[in-house]
Amino acid sequence: MEIKRDFYLDKLVKRKNNGLIKVITGIRRCGKSYLLNILFYRHLLECGVDEKHIIRFAFDSADDLYLIGESLIELEKKKRKVDPEKFMAYIRSQTKGEGMYYLLLDEVQMLDCFEAVLNGYLRKENMDVYVTGSNARFLSKDIITEFAGRGDEIHMYPLSFSEFMSVYQGDRYEGLSEYMLYGGIPLVVLREGAGDKAAALDNLFHEIYIRDIYKRNRIKNPGELEDLLNILSSAIGSLTNPEKLKNTFRTVRKSRITANTIRKYLDYFEDSFLIGSAQRYDIKGRAYIETPKKYYFSDLGLRNARINFRQFEQTHAMENVIYNELCMRGYRVDVGVVPITEKAKDGKKSRKQLEVDFVCNLGSARYYIQSAYSIPDEEKRMQEIRPFRKIDDSFKKIVITKDIVPAHYDEHGILTLNIYNFLLDMESIEK
Repeated sequence: MEIKRDFYLDKLVKRKNNGLIKVITGIRRCGKSYLLNILFYRHLLECGVDEKHIIRFAFDSADDLYLIGESLIELEKKKRKVDPEKFMAYIRSQTKGEGMYYLLLDEVQMLDCFEAVLNGYLRKENMDVYVTGSNARFLSKDIITEFAGRGDEIHMYPLSFSEFMSVYQGDRYEGLSEYMLYGGIPLVVLREGAGDKAAALDNLFHEIYIRDIYKRNRIKNPGELEDLLNILSSAIGSLTNPEKLKNTFRTVRKSRITANTIRKYLDYFEDSFLIGSAQRYDIKGRAYIETPKKYYFSDLGLRNARINFRQFEQTHAMENVIYNELCMRGYRVDVGVVPITEKAKDGKKSRKQLEVDFVCNLGSARYYIQSAYSIPDEEKRMQEIRPFRKIDDSFKKIVITKDIVPAHYDEHGILTLNIYNFLLDMESIEK
């Protein structure tokens, strides 16, 4: 069964022949290679590009390596990378004709000196270069700097709910429940049965993601890193910081881990795209607050597998899904803070902070969004919109709920959307 990834395919198509190296990044197993070598390759053929002008090369393929006189077994035995001279000689032999050549290179981190090789191809007017990679170094969030400012990143996420529903055999209500439980990693989505899905997620976590983090960062105390991952898994969407996490370690784990070590571990998780963070933003003061932050998993299935599916809160899961969707759509997502002063019955004033779940920015557009699992009565509704009413600007304010309600504006101009319409309509918050 094929899962279409038109959202990302369109990004690649728009970047054709732009003179930059197209770098597809994202958490491992989210579909980068499939996007490049199947979907984009097919697009080029449909556009009339001669098959001989599309050079697909996977550096982890024994057959492809054989073409350049390399052996996958020998590379593994000797712990070395592919000889760049052999690869460049092969490319020269394949690009002797007229017209544009398209280089689709997979697992390019296995090529020695790959940055220099790719930068060299940028000087050739008849080459358009696209690359993916899946080790920890290549997936680092600052990979574009490796190409001296000449890289063009397409960041890919696991399946969105809309993409998930394109292959799910059921209605949207059952679909969202399964999506929030097992996530959107394509190979997991295509598995049948709860047992197979859970086993695949557990295997991915231990054999792919954790191993990559260890390998890249040379972790000296794996137990502490995994304990931190467990704590984050149990507290998605909660405000925290390294100092608070350090105290949790000392109280619960009897560990003397330092806040600096925790800060480094958090960076490792973000660099591998396993988690993302939302920084606090003072809406009235128009300034960022460094800590605490909220952390979300790039895939809820991985998070749930990490805690053996024992702790599943619909409220936090829905918030995580909304965060991922907004990031996928290209928004910069922060946590909003609205400072207010209240007067008590005895006349004393007190200062407090109201929270807006998400402040979303894209260019000149901004949206304030509250995630409300359910709004059963007027009291709950007023509680959810209270921070909005304290914001004195004209940007759009939206409440997203799991309640089955039609989209509507209230007397304060605040839009209420149900999560199904939000997730299935890319333009839902812009209407």
